[in-house]
Amino acid sequence: MKKAVVFGIGIMAWAGFKTANAQEKNADSVFNKDLDEVVVTATRSERKLGNVAVPVTIIKQKTIQQSGSVRLHDILAEQSGLFIANSFGRGIQMQGLSPDYTLILIDGEPLIGRTAGVLDLSRLSVGNIKKVEIVKGPSSGLYGSEALAGVINIITDKNKGDHLSSSLRYGRFNTLDGNVKAGFQSGKFSANAFVNSYSSDGYTLLPNSSQKTLNPFVNITNQLQLSYNPSAKTFIQVNGRYNYETVKNDIAVQNNGTTVLSRGKEINKDFNLNPSFTQHFSSRFKSSLRLYTSVFESTQKLDVNDKSNTYNDFFKQEFYRIENQNDITLNDKLVITAGGGFVQEYVRSIRYDSNATKRSNSIGYFFVQNEWQVLKDITVIAGLRFDDNKAYASVWSPKIALQKKFGETASVNFSFGRGFKAPDFRQLYLNFTNTAAGSYSVFGVLEARKEIEALQSAGQIDVLLPSYDKLGNLKPETSSGFNFGARWNLSEKINTNINFFRNDIDNLIVTDILAYKTSGSQIYSYLNISRAFTQGIETNAAWQLFKGTELSGGYQFLITADKDVLKQIKEGKVFKRDMQSGIASKLERSEYAGLPGRSKHMANLKLFYEHEKKNYFATVRALYRSRWGIADIDGNGVVNRDDEFAKGFVHVNISAGKTISEKFKIIAGADNIFNYKDAVNLPGLPGTNWYLSLTYDFLKKNHSLQKNKRT
Repeated sequence: MKKAVVFGIGIMAWAGFKTANAQEKNADSVFNKDLDEVVVTATRSERKLGNVAVPVTIIKQKTIQQSGSVRLHDILAEQSGLFIANSFGRGIQMQGLSPDYTLILIDGEPLIGRTAGVLDLSRLSVGNIKKVEIVKGPSSGLYGSEALAGVINIITDKNKGDHLSSSLRYGRFNTLDGNVKAGFQSGKFSANAFVNSYSSDGYTLLPNSSQKTLNPFVNITNQLQLSYNPSAKTFIQVNGRYNYETVKNDIAVQNNGTTVLSRGKEINKDFNLNPSFTQHFSSRFKSSLRLYTSVFESTQKLDVNDKSNTYNDFFKQEFYRIENQNDITLNDKLVITAGGGFVQEYVRSIRYDSNATKRSNSIGYFFVQNEWQVLKDITVIAGLRFDDNKAYASVWSPKIALQKKFGETASVNFSFGRGFKAPDFRQLYLNFTNTAAGSYSVFGVLEARKEIEALQSAGQIDVLLPSYDKLGNLKPETSSGFNFGARWNLSEKINTNINFFRNDIDNLIVTDILAYKTSGSQIYSYLNISRAFTQGIETNAAWQLFKGTELSGGYQFLITADKDVLKQIKEGKVFKRDMQSGIASKLERSEYAGLPGRSKHMANLKLFYEHEKKNYFATVRALYRSRWGIADIDGNGVVNRDDEFAKGFVHVNISAGKTISEKFKIIAGADNIFNYKDAVNLPGLPGTNWYLSLTYDFLKKNHSLQKNKRT
C-alpha cells in the first residue's frame, strides 16, 4: 500500500506541474466537454461533473449501446473498482464493500427486493437508460442507511417528440433480448413507453451435472413515463414500472442417498410507481414533492421425487415513501438543499415463520445540505441527515466535501462521511431450510440458538463450529469513510484522475457457518465482526489517440482486514498449517489476505473506435481481477493458504456495429472471447457468449421544445 500511495502522490505532483503549464486552449478539449455533463446523484440537484467534490463516474448511453450490453450488471462489470458478486443474484461490490452497502436507484428512487442483502442487477434492462451515475464513498448523509459504499442511479431516457423503434438481440444459449420504445408529444404533454423481453435456455458449466448453472428464465419489463408542463414553472411527472420474471428451476438434491431432480418454478414480480410535482416559485427557490410505491414479490415451488415432497417459498416486501425536497439559492455563492420524508415498510415471508406474518417498520427522516463557494476556486459542501428508525435506532449521518480548482483543467477533492445500517428483517427473523438444495439452513440471530438446540436434541447436529460461541444480538453497523483525489487534463488529449479511499466499519455483519448437520449440510447465521476496514487507490486515464479513437484504462488497489484479526496476528495468536507437512506455525501479517471475496488488484483497458462519416464503430474491452479468498480450509479463521483462493482471471469483450441507413443499425460482438470458465467461483461467466443485435427506427420526429420547458 505504501508503494501505491507514493506512486499516486508522484503522479499527482507531476500532473500539477503539467497542468500549471497547460495552455488555455485545453479548456475546449473533448474532456472538458465531459466535465460539463450534468449530474444529480452526488448532491441531489443538478451540478456539472467538473463542480462535484465527490468521486463520480458517468456511463453514457452511447457507451452502453456500443458495448452491446443488455443488462445492468454487464456494463457495471467493466467499470473501475466495481465487481459483480455472483451470490444470490448479481450484486455489486464497491470499494471493497459488499452489495448490501450500495444503494441502487432508478430515476432517484430506491429498488427493493434483496435476497441475502443482494439486489440482483440482472433484473434491470439497459435498453432505455440515458446514463448511469455512480457515486463512490459514504452517501448516507443524503440517501440513508443503504448507501455506506455509494449510490448507483439509473437515469432512464425521456425522449421528446414522436418516436417508435425496436431492437432484437440473439446470442448463445438461445438468449433473446427484445426492446420496443415508443413516445409522443402533444403541446405540453409527452409520454414514453418501453417494453423489454429477455429470455434464455440457461447453461451448465458442469457437463456431467443434471442441474444447470443458470436455469432457463423469461424476464419482461414494462415502463411508462408521463410528463406535463402546464407552465414554465411547473413540472408534473408520473413514472411506472413493472417487471415480471419466471425461472424454471431444476435442482439436483439428495433424497435417501439417491440423487433426484427437483423440478419447480420461481416467479418474481417488481412494481414501482412514482408521481412527482416540481414547482419553481422563483429563480432562487424550487420545491419538489415525490411519492413512491414499490412492491416486490417472489414465490417458488419445487416438487421433489415425483411430487412426494413439495417445497414452497413466499416473500413479499412493500415500500411506501413520501418526500419533499427544497432547493434554495440564497445568493450566487450559497445554495441550500433541505427536505424530509416518511417511509413505511412491510415484509411477509414464510422464511420468517410458516404463517408469513406481516412485519412492519417506519422511518421518518430529514436532511439538509449547504453548498458554499468560499472563493472563486474553492467550494465546500456540508450535509447532515437524521433517520428515526422505529424498529432499531435513530442516527445522525454527517458528510462534508471540499473542492479546490486549479484553473479549468484540474481540481483536488476531499470528502468525509458517516453511514449507518441497521440489521434487517432477514438478519433477525429468518428461519429457512432449503430442502430442495441440500437441506442447508439459514437462521436469523433471534432464531438460530433455539433452532440449533432443537436439532441437537434430536441428534441432527454433527459438529458445532467456534463461530457458534460468537452468536449473540446483532448490533447496527456504522461506517466512516473518506475520499481524497484529483482530476486533471494533462493535455487536449489526455485526461486522468486518481482517488484514495478508506472505509472503517464497526460491527460489520457477515454470514458464517455455525454448525454442520449429520447429513453434511450447513447451518448459517449472522455475526458482527467488531471492526473492519477497506482502503485503496483507484486511478483512471483516457487518451484520445486520434479522431474517433479513445484508449482508456482503470486500476484499483485494495486492502481489507478485520482489525481484531490483525491484532491477534501481531500478538502471535493466529497459526497456519503447511499444506504438505501439516506443521503449524505463526501466521505473518503479509500472509493474511483480508476479508474474503475481495481482490487486491482489479484493472480494465478499453479501446473505442468510431468513424462518424461511415457510421461504424468497434470496441475491445479487457478486464482483469486478481485472486480472491473463498474458504478457510485449515480452520484458523482467516484466508491465507494458496488453496483458499479462487484464481485471478482476464476476460476480453469485443463489439462492432454499423448504421446501414437512417433507420437500421446492426451490432455484433462476443463477451469473454478467450472462453475463461470457473464453474465454482464464477457461475455467472459462461464462457464465450456471442450475439447479434438489430435495431430499426420506424418513426423519429422531434418537436421543437418550448422555451419555458424544464427537462
